[in-house]
Order: sequence, then structure tokens, then C-alpha cells
Amino acid sequence: MAAHDHRRNQSSSSWRRGRPAAASPAWSQPLSADSNSSRAKSLFRSIGLWFSSLSTSSSSPSSTAASKKKKKRPKLAPPPPDDAIKKPPSFGSGGRPWIRGAGLLSSSKRSGGTGQQQNRPFQFQSSVFSMDEILKATSNFSPALKIGQGGFGAVYKGSLPDGRTVAVKRAKQRAQNPHVDVEFRSEVHVMARIEHQCLVRFFGFLQSGDERVVVIEFVPNGTLRDHLDRSHGRFLEFGSRLDIAIDVAHGVNYLHKYSDHPIIHRDIKSSNILLTSSLRAKVADFGFARLGAANFASHVSTQVKGTAGYLDPEYLKTCTLTDRSDVYSFGVLLVELVSGRRPIEAKREMKERLTARWAMHRLVEGRAAEEVLDPCLLRTAAAAQALEAVLELAFRCLGPVRSERPSMDDCCRALWAVRKTYRDMVAVLAAADGFSDRASTAGASTAGAGDLYRV
Repeated sequence: MAAHDHRRNQSSSSWRRGRPAAASPAWSQPLSADSNSSRAKSLFRSIGLWFSSLSTSSSSPSSTAASKKKKKRPKLAPPPPDDAIKKPPSFGSGGRPWIRGAGLLSSSKRSGGTGQQQNRPFQFQSSVFSMDEILKATSNFSPALKIGQGGFGAVYKGSLPDGRTVAVKRAKQRAQNPHVDVEFRSEVHVMARIEHQCLVRFFGFLQSGDERVVVIEFVPNGTLRDHLDRSHGRFLEFGSRLDIAIDVAHGVNYLHKYSDHPIIHRDIKSSNILLTSSLRAKVADFGFARLGAANFASHVSTQVKGTAGYLDPEYLKTCTLTDRSDVYSFGVLLVELVSGRRPIEAKREMKERLTARWAMHRLVEGRAAEEVLDPCLLRTAAAAQALEAVLELAFRCLGPVRSERPSMDDCCRALWAVRKTYRDMVAVLAAADGFSDRASTAGASTAGAGDLYRV
């Protein structure tokens, strides 16, 4: 009985993790033009490093040989025949996923002479497609089914035997992209670990000879950048832009906090945000993704990868990567969402070429509502107030020192508050307009009745 009480007390104490009171972080303090002028100047100087940032993708591939020794595994169902419909990635029994087949991401680290693997890495079970299945799904990579082109390669629309529509990403050849193997392994390794409604779903892959193919969820409504450019003939309302920002924040927050191992995306940008037919946002393209620091390490040292205009200046200078680098890119995305401009506008005059710096100047000067808000959007009191709140959050995300930036969890809560306030103001204004319309209609009818009576 005493032992039972001891275990119960120990278990209950493990849930009570108190956190010492700390001073309010710098990013949570209100923004004012006077108290933050020096910080704003530092921010503007850090944003200026964008001109020197280039989209790099150099990384040395770490080739690890998969062990061919047979290991005892739990009893699993026999593999399906070749003509069976492939299943989406799933986890094996006991909560430990495993990979079937070639051992794409298995590790060769073993203890000396014993043949026992130590520090066994995450392994997964995934659908390994054949080349015939890929060719059949895409009609031999028909140009008519090509829906996009990116740094990884071309993207085709395809159809699986069970009728599901998918997107098939065909990697470039090594002659065109010498780092294609690294990006392919990174994307497959990361996407097989994650599952969230705000992240693109992973179905399987193909690795055969020089061919590298990733099969993912098909999102039919194009990218966020396409909608901001009005390529689809429609523009996004301000409320829809807030919804998109919240979806992206939730997806990235899941990568940072709720996946089995912290994941840093490293390429958060508008062209990597896909929109569904109901304008729900999904984060895509995990070719640059990197597993975050483990064992209480503060950062990961790695070569710089990303896209010019979205790169964290501190990561660019020190090559030390943390989840706050994604927060910086998210701050750039917020400015892009509300302004409609690209991060770098090369055709504009010099003071407006860096969109984030220009927007922050207008925010400090109090002219954000007049000059920063996308010209396609209506200038209402609700939009003006929400715009300033979003830009203040973006200002904190773009802090030159990563310790002053909020976490993605904080960004989620802040955007939820902004959206609630915006919706409440829109409802109040709509009610006031409806009341004024009813009053004017009632006044007109009363006047008509009086005229008729007088006649």
C-alpha cells in the first residue's frame, strides 16, 4: 500500500511542472514609436541583409548504408501483391513505425562487433510506388497534367487506382540539381512523421535509378501567392487572410511542438502555402526541412538554406538554426498577406523595395492603414485596426535578436485574438448599417404616408 501511494505521489508530481515567474518578454510589450525607435532601426538594418541573402541549397549528403542483417520484428501482415492499391503511410503496432523495403533512411550506426543497433532513429512504413504505377497515374508525365514547377522539380496531377487525386513531384536530375538526393531524403523523412490538417498529406515515394518521386495530397486551389497576385481572377478578403495566417501558424506550431521530434521548415513563404477550395491553408514543400535541436541543445549548426527575402538574418550570419528562424519567415509572410506585395519588390523605388522595412516604417509613422493595406481591400475601421495588430505581431516576429521573437504558439494566440476582434467589429458595423437602413426606410414610408394624408 505504501509503495502504491509512493508511485501515485510520484506520478502526480510529474504532472505539476511549475514555471518560475519571469519578466514579460520584449516582444509582448506594446509598440510605440518613441520607445522602439532604436529597436526599429536595428530591425531595419537586419532586414537590409536580404539583399545579400541568396537561396542556397548546398549541403553534403550523408549516405548511410542500410544493414542487410535480418532482425526480429513483430509479426505483421504479409505485404500486398504488386497490383494492390497502396495504402497511405501508417504506423506499426506498439507505436513504433518501421520502413519496409530498401531502408531509405535507416542508420548504420551499430555497436562494435555485437550487431545491435544503438540510438535507433525514427523509421516509418510508407507506400513505395513502382515506376509503372507512377507512369500510369501521370499518363507518362504528360505535359497536360503538369501543374507546377519548383526548385525540387516538376509537379504533376495524378490519379491513384482507388480514384484519389494526388500531386506527383518529380525531382530534377542530378545534373540540374546536385543536391536532389538530400532534398528528397529530407522531404520523405519529414513528411512521413507528420499528420495535421494544416500540412500537406504524404502518400508515398519512388526511388529507382535516377528517378526520385514524392506522392502527396493534391490541393486544387493553387498557392497563396497566386491568390495575392489575383491569378485566379479573385482576391482574398481580409477575414480570409486572417484565417490563412492562423492555419499556417497552427501548421508550423505543430512542427515545432507536437511532432515526435521538433521540425524546422526553413522555407515558409507564400508559394509554399497551398489553398483548398474552401480557402483552408496547408503548408507544403519540406525539401529544406531539418530536425530541430535535441537533448536540450539550443540550436542546430547547419548550412544556410531558404529563400531570399524570408531568411532570418541571424541564421544567415551564424549558421545556427532554431525554430525562431521559422518565426522570422512567418513575420515576412504576415506583411505579405496584408499588403499583397512580395518580400522584395525590385521594380519599386529604393525605399520601398524591401516590403517588410517599408511596412514597419509606415507602422511607426502611423500611416499603415492608408499605405500598407492591400489596395484591393476595403478601407474600414475593422480592417484598419486588425491591420495594425497584425503588423505589430509581424514587427515582433522580425526582431533582429531571435530571443525577442515570440514562439509560433504565441503567434497563434495573438492571431486568434485579432480575428475575434475583427469579426466583432464587422458584426457591430453591419448591425449599425442595418439599423440605419431600417431607420431611413421607416422615415421614407412615414413621410409618404403624411403626404398622402395631406393630399
